[in-house]
Amino acid sequence: MKPSDFTKRAAGKLVLVGTGPKAVHCFVPNMLPPQIEWNAELVGLISTATLALGRLAGRGQSLPNPHILIGMFKRQEAVASSRIEGTQTTLSDLVLFEAFQEGEPPRPDTQEVLNYVKALDYGLDRLATLPLSKRLIAEVHRILMEGVRGHERTPGEFRRSQNFIGHPGCGIADATFVPPPPNDVHAALDAFEEFLQSPSDLPTLVRLAMIHYQFEAIHPFLDGNGRVGRLLITLLLCAEGVLPGPLLYLSEFIDRHRQEYYRRLLGVSQNGEWNDWISFFLRGVAAQASDAVDRAENLLRIRDEYHHRLQRVGANARTLRLVDELLAAPAMSISRAASILETSWSVAVGHIDKLVAVGILREATGRSRNRVYVADEIIRAATETMLQQTTTSGVGNLR
Repeated sequence: MKPSDFTKRAAGKLVLVGTGPKAVHCFVPNMLPPQIEWNAELVGLISTATLALGRLAGRGQSLPNPHILIGMFKRQEAVASSRIEGTQTTLSDLVLFEAFQEGEPPRPDTQEVLNYVKALDYGLDRLATLPLSKRLIAEVHRILMEGVRGHERTPGEFRRSQNFIGHPGCGIADATFVPPPPNDVHAALDAFEEFLQSPSDLPTLVRLAMIHYQFEAIHPFLDGNGRVGRLLITLLLCAEGVLPGPLLYLSEFIDRHRQEYYRRLLGVSQNGEWNDWISFFLRGVAAQASDAVDRAENLLRIRDEYHHRLQRVGANARTLRLVDELLAAPAMSISRAASILETSWSVAVGHIDKLVAVGILREATGRSRNRVYVADEIIRAATETMLQQTTTSGVGNLR
């Protein structure tokens, strides 16, 4: 990290740690909030993103069972956020594993994505009894890192040693960014928590953009910072009542524009380019909220078509209920169907067979036992845009 890259407008200060050849400059961010230039472009982006989120919230609230979209969209967020860190798991991989009641353990990549879903669910539930805080963030991090890469790096504990961000294999001397030294982490987190919990006149989305930057700049864990930082966005949108549930999958936008995302964050640190970062964040929120509304409409259209198809063959309400469950997680085992319907194995087989007969489900394992059935059309509807827009840019050592 070159001190010459940091101007007088930098969003923090550089501190020199160590002596001699091993001395390194670390970046300590200023307290929030910064001074923002409220120009017409920024105000327009705030309005556009807020309206898009409002439409998404309205669509979610209008459903008799929001679970059918929340289940799908939170899985998409988990897949995209983990993909930024280098995992190769797809939505299909995730739902297939979730559908198995027994069998082989998941691949490490799949476990990382599953942990993201678990951590998000935990954080949302925990908000009922604990405000968004250092404690909650640490608890979420512990679940996120359990049994996966980095699990040995003190999950759930704020770091007591130096970390850094750079290309794979580089040392701290060649790092792109070095966050605060360990002795400054807790003070930075205390100020961060105070901003999290204090009333603010800032537009909610601008405040979220600031919070996300600040967390990334502090980089308080030895591993998993990127995933926790993105997860915080979802938790904040729900905690502040902007969305009725985790309906926004912003990590998909970040993944498509990964290099710009890193560049905008670094631009804040080095040159105080807050407007550029906030504008990028707002464009992402607007794009993904609009995409979520479109994708929701497509999924609901499929749901109606499936209901009509099943009603024509005399299916009852219990079979229709399985369709709704497939929209949330488009893979189904017999045991899962039996559990959902609170019925016997043999009765569940009859419902699954009906879904197969009308072309909604396909058996995916080729096994005679422990079979899993997949709703291919639902997966395509949920992932088609993701597949078209996903980039293959490198990740680097950015976890």
